[in-house]
Amino acid sequence: MAMSDYLEDSVLNHILTGTAYTSPNATLHLALFTADPTDANTTAGEVDVVVDDTAYARQTIAFAAAATGTSASSTAQTFTSVIYGSGAVAYNVTHFALYDALTGGNLLYHAALSAPVNRLAGKTLVFDIGNVTVVQG
Repeated sequence: MAMSDYLEDSVLNHILTGTAYTSPNATLHLALFTADPTDANTTAGEVDVVVDDTAYARQTIAFAAAATGTSASSTAQTFTSVIYGSGAVAYNVTHFALYDALTGGNLLYHAALSAPVNRLAGKTLVFDIGNVTVVQG
C-alpha cells in the first residue's frame, strides 16, 4: 500500500520541523477507483467521476491498532465490514484509497486490489472484516 505525497509530507514535517499534523482519528473513508489514483491524488479514476453510479459514495472504514515493535512493518486490518449499496451500472474496480473526508479531502493511502472486481448493476459490494489491510514498512 502506497502512502500519498500529502501524508508523506505531513509526517515528515511533523517529525522534522514540529509542524502540527491533525490526525483524522478513526474517521477514514474507503474510495473505489477504476484506475490508480497515484501518490499525487489523481481522483479522475474515482468511481463517481468515471461512471454514472448514483449509488456510489465513499464509505466509512475503521481499523484495529497496528502492532508496534514486532517487525519492520506494522499492519492494521479493518475491524468492520465495508458495504457499498446496490450499484446502478456495471464497472470494474481496480484500486482503492483511504481518504480523511467523505468528499474531497486528502488522500492518505492507495493500492491496487489483489484482483479487479466487477461491480454488477443491482448488486452490493462488500469488503469483509480483515480484507482491507494497511502495511507500512
